Amino acid sequence: MDERPPPDPEKLLAWWMEWERGETPPGRVMANLKTGGLPDLLRRLVDATPRS
Repeated sequence: MDERPPPDPEKLLAWWMEWERGETPPGRVMANLKTGGLPDLLRRLVDATPRS
């Protein structure tokens, strides 16, 4: 199986900002964020967050 590169937070933010400026429709942005690794990045953040 091909491994995807690690998520690139700058690229993810750029895609998000395209949506905020109205340049890209929401469906395309969601697809970009998903294939760009946003779920993996969020999982890592959750795992790294101390729980009380």
